[in-house]
Amino acid sequence: MSGHSKWATTKRQKAVVDAKKGAIFTKLGKLIAIAARKGGDPTANFSLRIAIDKAKAINMPKDNIDRAVKRGTGESGGAQIEELIYEGLGPAKTQFIVKCLSDNKNRTAAEIRHLFSKHGGSLGTVMWNFAQHGIIMIASEEINNKKLTDENFELELIDAGAEDIQKEDQGMTIYTAPLDLQKTKQFLESKNIKTESAEVEYVTKEPINLSDEEKIKVEKFIEELKNSEDVSDYYTNANL
Repeated sequence: MSGHSKWATTKRQKAVVDAKKGAIFTKLGKLIAIAARKGGDPTANFSLRIAIDKAKAINMPKDNIDRAVKRGTGESGGAQIEELIYEGLGPAKTQFIVKCLSDNKNRTAAEIRHLFSKHGGSLGTVMWNFAQHGIIMIASEEINNKKLTDENFELELIDAGAEDIQKEDQGMTIYTAPLDLQKTKQFLESKNIKTESAEVEYVTKEPINLSDEEKIKVEKFIEELKNSEDVSDYYTNANL
């Protein structure tokens, strides 16, 4: 299974979180609202609990979280949030899947189409080169603190649903089937192991390597995607 490319972007996001908290709170509010449609109780709604955990990790105020939950359950009214998926080719013919949360489908579609075009790409079908997996990330500090380096721990992870385990300098990435994500996450919680993230993501089947010049172009495109109010996440086959 190909390596996961989110460690670098996760680190960068943490570095800028304070400067862009308002925009990030807005995005997480939408994420919480979408998840809350399946029920407003995070103990019974795993997707909602994961979304709230992400919000708490950057100190999103409780009032903001509560408002987002009520918006999702329909208690507070407001325009309905939709999850939208766009596929396309970015700079250097890289493939991208872009996930958006929006209350205005036409506005979002026009903006995403413009961003692809601005960076020399276009919307198009690339889903064939991606598969959905549950992805759980544990930082190297947590691995060292909890001494999670022995074989027994990895065997326990496999019993708990892990399909693949990748180790990098930044930490450990655990791959599961989408339906096994909750089971594996709960196993880690039972061991009091802190995770950096836990969610279902699109992972490329065939990553591509880029030249330094191409990487710069792709990173500029990614930066604009992240700055879009409607973009909640992106997935790419570019090896950055």
